[in-house]
Amino acid sequence: MRLRRFGLGLAASSAMFLVGCARNAPQDTWQPKGDNAQKINKLDWMVFPLAGIVGVLVFGLIAYILFRFRDKGQALPTQSHGNPAVEIALTIVPALILSVVGVFTFKGIFELAQTNDTEMVINVTGQQWWWEYDYPAQVVNGVEITQPIITSGQLVIPTGTNVLLRETSRDVIHSYWIPALNGKKDAVPGRINLLRIQADKPGIFAGQCTEFCGLSHANMRMEAVALGPEDFAAWIANQQRNAEAPAQATLAQEGEAVFLNQCIRCHQVNGLKKADGTAAIAAPDENVYSGAAPNLTHLMSRNTFAGATFDLLTSSCRKNVWTASPEEFGSAYLKGVTTDCLNQTDLRRWLRNAPAMKPMYADPIKLARSDGKYRGMPNLGLSESDIDKLVAYLSTLK
Repeated sequence: MRLRRFGLGLAASSAMFLVGCARNAPQDTWQPKGDNAQKINKLDWMVFPLAGIVGVLVFGLIAYILFRFRDKGQALPTQSHGNPAVEIALTIVPALILSVVGVFTFKGIFELAQTNDTEMVINVTGQQWWWEYDYPAQVVNGVEITQPIITSGQLVIPTGTNVLLRETSRDVIHSYWIPALNGKKDAVPGRINLLRIQADKPGIFAGQCTEFCGLSHANMRMEAVALGPEDFAAWIANQQRNAEAPAQATLAQEGEAVFLNQCIRCHQVNGLKKADGTAAIAAPDENVYSGAAPNLTHLMSRNTFAGATFDLLTSSCRKNVWTASPEEFGSAYLKGVTTDCLNQTDLRRWLRNAPAMKPMYADPIKLARSDGKYRGMPNLGLSESDIDKLVAYLSTLK
């Protein structure tokens, strides 16, 4: 009976291991796409086989002992001291194995911690439950960023470039992890932690917050988008433009009025003006606990919303972007979210009742520690007519 239980346990463990090693998963740690991830992968290929051999030996020994010395009703054997040779061997051999693993691990840690070879800087800020990306003014591979770019959800970087991420948090501890490009790095309030990433080829790579950060921790995702030099230059040029006003006497113009009435309290749209012609400036510090909300100026230039939890693209259009070849990826991504590809179903559901789609502490009255401010987007109580208008307006934010 004991041997049968052991066999079933071993089979279940093996099945779980094989499922965890499934190929082509969005966050597959065995598919490195940059130098930093490649260093981790090489270390994995040294440590895991070694650990596997040790594991097989240990489980084999356990199986032998359970079978060979199983209870048959015999008297207890005479107890004696251990065998010195065996005890010394079982101490020295593991120490030697751990020493070898430790040397290569420390070497890898120091290599991954290097930041003096980075060519671009991006400030990454975590908050409940999304990531903000701030591109300071700088020159990257001949492309000049003349004014700060602020976006969210998708981190856009040029291929073949060592990018320095300066990570922090506005509320609790988060952890930034895009397996295809590097390991994890915590985003801690009041501190700046550095992480270097680099992508070999154009593509899109999924990531996940890996530090429990509250109610929607599992829904705090991110994506890194790597573009070739020309495509990255085009993306920068578009991001530095202000949003264009919608055409007169259209549903989108009515949606702009709804946005000014409901959404500008938290969400910024660069270039948006109030009825009197003055600039409309968001005030998330007065309404949101973290003091920030996603900048929506070029919402339709990225594929996701709500902390990369939901797709702005329909499933078929999303597949076209994710499966595009490296040569075709740039044009597919820069196309943005066109009218025929817009995932109106999820976007409308979000505008109708955001907390129902993504659990959030959206009621400041029920959460005294929020100081009367929202954690996440609340239910705005929009009418269906207002939602129609808002969707039409948001569709113009290319």
